Amino acid sequence: MSVELLKRAEERRRTALVGLDVEEQAQRGQYFTPHLAAQIIAGLPRVVEIESIRVLDPGAGSGILSAALVDRLRVERPGLPVHIVAVENDAVLHAALAETLGDLERVDGVTTELVDADFLAWALTTDRRFDLVIQNPPYAKLRTGSEPQNLLRSAKIIVPNIYAAFLDLGLRLLVDWGQQVAITPRSWMNGPYYSAFRRGFVDAAGIDAIHTFESRSKVFGDTGVLQESIVVSATRGRTPDKVVIHTSQDHNSTPSSRTVAYGDIVTPDFIHVPATESDAQAVAWMSTHARHTLADLGLTVSTGRVVDFRSREMLHHEHIDGAVPMVNPTHIRGGVTQHPVGAKKPEWFHAEPADTAKLLVPGGDYVLIKRFSAKEERRRVVSAVWRSEGEVAFDNKLNYVHQDGHGLEAEVADGLSVFLNSTQLDSYFRVFSGHTQVNAADLRQMRFPSLDQLRQLSAVTSRDQLEIDAAVEAILAPTEVKA
Repeated sequence: MSVELLKRAEERRRTALVGLDVEEQAQRGQYFTPHLAAQIIAGLPRVVEIESIRVLDPGAGSGILSAALVDRLRVERPGLPVHIVAVENDAVLHAALAETLGDLERVDGVTTELVDADFLAWALTTDRRFDLVIQNPPYAKLRTGSEPQNLLRSAKIIVPNIYAAFLDLGLRLLVDWGQQVAITPRSWMNGPYYSAFRRGFVDAAGIDAIHTFESRSKVFGDTGVLQESIVVSATRGRTPDKVVIHTSQDHNSTPSSRTVAYGDIVTPDFIHVPATESDAQAVAWMSTHARHTLADLGLTVSTGRVVDFRSREMLHHEHIDGAVPMVNPTHIRGGVTQHPVGAKKPEWFHAEPADTAKLLVPGGDYVLIKRFSAKEERRRVVSAVWRSEGEVAFDNKLNYVHQDGHGLEAEVADGLSVFLNSTQLDSYFRVFSGHTQVNAADLRQMRFPSLDQLRQLSAVTSRDQLEIDAAVEAILAPTEVKA
């Protein structure tokens, strides 16, 4: 029965996926859970000693998460009364979902209920409460002024993406010490867009376990989505001392596991996910040796002002009279900036004076950081210093560090770029950030050395990684000399 139960649910998932309209699926943010990932999700919550369990499966799809949960419970708690409420408003999926629920009801003790309703509206009006919420919520941005956003705002749920609303509502529908487990993008764990939601989440519930995947491309591979997914299990009203971290390449591979102190995972500002011992060491090193935000140092980071497709008439491949350098990520090479380089993209910018004021920055020394990089790349953070006497245009795919809109002190700029190019910083950033890009908001939250330490780092002129890392270690974490 066990193999057959999940096999049948997986077949329905695949059939439903083929039958969906791609455009409507994208609008709904539907990404159906493969059965192996469903087993991981269903395996994460604690099985507690209760006489019966009420389960909520929001946005149930074809019902594979409920199937995986029942498959686990029938082994670990045979005969346990389980009532599953599956909420799904996509009528195209109802036949598949009903068949899966029918299969589940053949398991001893299991009853089910299919609720045809929009989960957001249903959750805000129901008085029902549950012992466990298991979900793979839809992933779609909430449009400003849309009906879903207005509905959520009326309930004081302020989130940029619908998946976070599902998580918030899932917690609200739990009994005290009830559990929620969900697979979502990792983006809610840091950054300003989710700060209110994140604080509310960790205030209401304690994170018990996390499963993270090293590959961004395989978990939902057959749906075409490229997303850094993470599974989080949390208990309402309970904060544990430890968090269990599981890590696997994808949903097909065997995970490794480790236990980490709760305070090393959850902080007031963001949630770390140190999947390995080296990750934990990176967090500990940075927390000890870099204590200043950019704001503490009197510095600011901004995103480049020029968006190429909006400024086509201002961009030029050849230098013309009055043009200034147009700097984009291709100009950062080997830890330095080079311009021009004969790139395919335009390398010069020229506009009327009325436009230049808002698109150019004055001459000076700026630290540039590439915004985009793949998780599988050798480095996530790539930086270099730009120096010029005259004005310059920075592409929107770059972040730049400045001081009140002007250039930095030369030594501070050099030292900051050295630090950003260190392995210590890159290792930490991979634990800190769940994004596939380096956002200015992330850089504002991170910690950096003091100005004096940055000036000392400016003496490092080598581009050799080992020498950069050794200098950062020597200046930020000097070995104590014992008497």
